[in-house]
Order: sequence, then structure tokens, then C-alpha cells
Amino acid sequence: MNDLTHSTLNPGGKVLACIDESRYAASVCDYAKWSAVRMDAPLSLLHVIPNPPGGTVESEQNLSGTIGFGARNRLLEELATVDAQRSRLAVEAGRHLLAAALERLGGEDLPSVETRQRHGELVDALAALEDETRMFVVGKRGADTEGEHGHLGGHLEQIIRALHRPILIAQQSFAPPRRFLFAHDGSETARRGVGMVAQSPLLRGIPCHVVSVGSDPKRFASAQDEARDIFEAAGFDVTTATVPGEPQTALPAYEAEHGIDLLIMGAYGDSRVHRFFLGSTTAAMIRSCRVSLMVIR
Repeated sequence: MNDLTHSTLNPGGKVLACIDESRYAASVCDYAKWSAVRMDAPLSLLHVIPNPPGGTVESEQNLSGTIGFGARNRLLEELATVDAQRSRLAVEAGRHLLAAALERLGGEDLPSVETRQRHGELVDALAALEDETRMFVVGKRGADTEGEHGHLGGHLEQIIRALHRPILIAQQSFAPPRRFLFAHDGSETARRGVGMVAQSPLLRGIPCHVVSVGSDPKRFASAQDEARDIFEAAGFDVTTATVPGEPQTALPAYEAEHGIDLLIMGAYGDSRVHRFFLGSTTAAMIRSCRVSLMVIR
């Protein structure tokens, strides 16, 4: 079972923070440090250098046949030089980015910190490191879409679909959570998630609100009672509620009314919440949240 504490699959797993050039990077660092300290876990900072969108030597092999053979070879050589320079600059920029992240983190209180750079697609890089990871921390938007309000980072939905560890999606600003909301849809995913959160030191001692969305509170009574018992047995102060409406509006409204700092919900479930993490409406659910959000599987 994957969880927020030690797993049989990744004993001593790391908190892995995805660092890029966006304004979310500072918050990602802060959430990652807070999480690593709370769980006494090693922290890994990852910067992924994406493959160039085009213009590499390989993509220029179909140059027009009207170009003379010698001119074509010279052009390919020049393109190779440009590609090499571009790659070196990207690596150097990434090193400076990671160095700035390390400086922001400071060394105090952290069990250990490492930095990594990878070339390729972000989703592939994260999937390759999943076995050694306890929790991922990513920004709500990346450098490619940070100025596009109402949009999400292009890779975010792919990350949620591809990974099986908890994913903390950070907003732009960080403050240690004072209250968290667990969105419970009565599904098996949510039931497992309750146990995962209750066992983890990550949120221990922080008041918990178990909230379901629907018009009939009786439908969720059993699941909420079970969640309350599990959380209270682990020492949590628990509030339960069922609110009417649709999840993408009802949950943010509850957050604002009750001062919630962190929302936790399953990536997949058996109710309406289920559909928000399948297809195009995934972004709508995450976009509506004004607080950071953790997705669990």
C-alpha cells in the first residue's frame, strides 16, 4: 500500500519537489521542506530540462534537396553546435535554479537534501523516481502557464494519472496548514486515504474536517463515522459535514467559510468526485481550489 508514512515499497522514501522557473517554485520549496521535516524524510529537489520542441539536428535531416551537399553539411554542423550550446546553457540555468532553491531551504531541521537534474519529459522523470519517493510536491502551474489564470500546468493532469504516490499541488504562497479538509465521497479510495493520512506524521495534530458533497447526509453517514473513528484514534480533532451542491463549488465555499488551508481528495472514486479526475474536468476541480491540494491514490 502506498502511503504518506513508510511503505513496504519505499522505506525511507523521499519528498520530491519539482523546481522550475515559475513563481510557484518558492512555495514548492516551502511545502517540500515543511513536509520533509514533519515526516523526518529526505528531501530531493528535481529540475527537469525538457526536450527541445524542434530544431535539433535530428529534426533537420529532411532539409530541402535543393541545398548543396556541402552547404547542407555545414548547416547541420552549425545546428549541432547551437544544440550543444543550448543544452549547456539549460544545464547551467538549472544548476543556478537548484542553488537558489537550496539557499531558500536552508540546512536547519532537514534530515538531508539532494539536487538532481534530468533531461526529458517531466512525467517520465517523476515516474522513473516513484519507487524511491514518498510524496511529490509540484506547483499548480509551471513556467509555461504561470501567467494564464484559469489554466493549469500542461503536465499536471498527466502527473496525476501516471503517479501512485501522494501529490501535493502548491499554490503560490505557503503557510503551515492550520486546518485541513478531507473530501470523502464514500469510495474505497477515500476510505484507504483516511487510513493513510491518519497513520502519517505529516498532518498529525492539525484539526481535520471530513466533508462529503451531496443532498442526502445519510448517504455518507457510515463513511464519515468510520473516518471520524480512525482520525480520532490517531489523535486528530475531527469535524464532519455534508454540504449540498457540486464538488467544484461546494468544497471551495466550505474551505473559505472554515479557514481550511489544505484540501485532500482521491484521484479516483465512485461518485461525482470521481468524474472530476477523469478527462477534461480534472482541471476544473483543481482550478476551483484556492488552497493547496493533495491528491492521493
